[in-house]
Amino acid sequence: MPFERPAPDLSKLLTAWEAWEKGEEQPGRVLANLKTAGLAEILAELKSSGWAPSGK
Repeated sequence: MPFERPAPDLSKLLTAWEAWEKGEEQPGRVLANLKTAGLAEILAELKSSGWAPSGK
């Protein structure tokens, strides 16, 4: 039975990022948390939708 990835979770992504900013997690753990929370899928969707940073 193949592994089915869960849907991206913005709350988990933000929590992982905040832990990184506070220095609460090691870089490898933060990257793993971002990966399992669906960062790649979010970035791919933003790119395909034509989103670009506002530059503010």
